[in-house]
Amino acid sequence: MTAAQVAPPDEFKMSLSEHLGELRKRIMRISISVLVLGGGSLIFAKELYGFLMRPVLLALPPEAAALVYTSAIEEINVYMKVGLYAGVFLTTPVILWQIWGFVAPGLYSDEKRLAGPFIIFGTLAFLAGAAFCYFALLPQMFTFLLREEASIALEGRLNTGKLRAEDAFRYVRLGDLEKAGQLARQASAELEASGEGQAKASQGFMGGAGITLNPKRGVEALSRIEGLGKLIDATRDGLGESVRPALGMVMEKRQAAVEAYSRREWDAVMTACDEGAELLKQARIERADDFGALWQVSRNLSVGLAAYEAANWTRPMLSMTEQLTLVLVLELAFGVIFELPLVMAVLGMVGLVKSSFLFKYQRHAFVVCLISAAVITPTGDAVNLAMMAGPMLACYELGVVLVWLIEKRRARNAPPPAAA
Repeated sequence: MTAAQVAPPDEFKMSLSEHLGELRKRIMRISISVLVLGGGSLIFAKELYGFLMRPVLLALPPEAAALVYTSAIEEINVYMKVGLYAGVFLTTPVILWQIWGFVAPGLYSDEKRLAGPFIIFGTLAFLAGAAFCYFALLPQMFTFLLREEASIALEGRLNTGKLRAEDAFRYVRLGDLEKAGQLARQASAELEASGEGQAKASQGFMGGAGITLNPKRGVEALSRIEGLGKLIDATRDGLGESVRPALGMVMEKRQAAVEAYSRREWDAVMTACDEGAELLKQARIERADDFGALWQVSRNLSVGLAAYEAANWTRPMLSMTEQLTLVLVLELAFGVIFELPLVMAVLGMVGLVKSSFLFKYQRHAFVVCLISAAVITPTGDAVNLAMMAGPMLACYELGVVLVWLIEKRRARNAPPPAAA
């Protein structure tokens, strides 16, 4: 290979003003591309926004899974911002193409042929970084910020228990007390199982409610009254005349529980509801155990619901703009982080960085990566910090290797020194 093939030709040398003119021309091309593609993306802005906010909504409690806007034009501004950033994402190949075109005059002739791989791999790296952020970091981050693991576990048990209890009451309406009892026992066993999210009544079927420090005791009392009402309705529909005499006495107990609830006498509510359930149990003495299981699952659900409300006494109210800004900043940050090896390789090609310099200050680079990850990551937990710092460090190391390989390749292809 001759020197003419590896050395940059003299005709590509430009003055400072020519460099600035070239830079302005390429920035204009990028800006026009962003505006055109961003304008086209406005057609799908609402769908794109819903896709971007999915990790946020999934991390919120079901009853609060919504975003709010605080001004009449905020929603429109959000969709405009989504369209603009979508234009930036779609323009990634154009941006890389213009960057390559700007630095190409300083490259050797054989390196200029790498334009295609640079644009392709650069685009893929940017998309890989954004995908890693969306699928790996955002769900973990928003779950950490908005929910507690114990609350999530308890919510799952409560939802499953409610569904099983509802089916158990339906079997009572069908007159199948045996099947109803089986479902109720299964639901109680799942709620009472040890581990996160345990929801277990403090005492047995006819025991008192006892004293508790749960600030949501009223929630438990109300749920207990509602559970007794469901048991009354199911028994009336499924068993009819055989239990009608007892239903009147049970209703009196429920009314007493309601009166006690109005006076905020929670112990009296629990006692009245337990006594009403015991009357139903005695009315169907041949299936007493099944009635006991039905009431026990109602008690467990009320205890679990009170515990859930006590643990989640604050409710998030997230604005559309703030959450979009947070998600987009992280998406762009990870996209740029995954571009780091290619950027370092290009800087190595034009001679702005050397592998010896990168190796020498490797430990300093690690510290900078950790500090940058701590600043960018909105949470303070080690898991999300590691998920941010890990890819950053890996991309830096990959960039160092690429710069070293470029230098080795140049040294191998360099013409031999002229004889003296």
